[in-house]
Amino acid sequence: MMDRLVIEGLALTRGERRLFEGLSLNLAKGEAVALTGANGAGKTSLLRAVAGLIRPEAGAVSFFRPDGEIEPETARGQGLHLLGHQDGLKSTRTAAEELGFWSRWLGGSAVDLDQAVEALQLEPLLALEVRKLSAGQRRRLALARLIASPRPLWLLDEPMAPLDAPRRALFGQMMQAHLDEGGLILAAVHDALPVPARTVKVGE
Repeated sequence: MMDRLVIEGLALTRGERRLFEGLSLNLAKGEAVALTGANGAGKTSLLRAVAGLIRPEAGAVSFFRPDGEIEPETARGQGLHLLGHQDGLKSTRTAAEELGFWSRWLGGSAVDLDQAVEALQLEPLLALEVRKLSAGQRRRLALARLIASPRPLWLLDEPMAPLDAPRRALFGQMMQAHLDEGGLILAAVHDALPVPARTVKVGE
């Protein structure tokens, strides 16, 4: 199981603009890091680089387990979730169909899926088409993937933005439980995370 993420001397560009350079970060199991900085500073791009969707201009992203380094392709394919601004849900499926699809695609079990439905309080929404859900309900459905297919590293981009106060508290409990079980969280935020977190500023 992945227990450490190491970022060394990372530099990212967008088009002709250098977002940042020389960024280093060590994230250990049971730890959360909140990425802060102005809009456009590169927080989302950093998450995408960790997930392997953007190639860095310089530097390295490495993943480790107790017995040594993990091949990046294996770590990214089996060891992390990326939850971005867009929920990535198909609007014509029901919530049950959509969650079931993602659970199967990502290797989750029926038990994991049931736990996700309970944890995110999705039971009343399962028969509804995704297009009929509110922004907060869609975000809860997207967040359920974190439970429906457990993986150690959560990469979260403003995960609580559409959630109301009770659901933010609920997600905070989910995050703390993940950390207590040895998980890792790297989150781009404007507001403070609802769990203890080290802060890393991205950009100037």
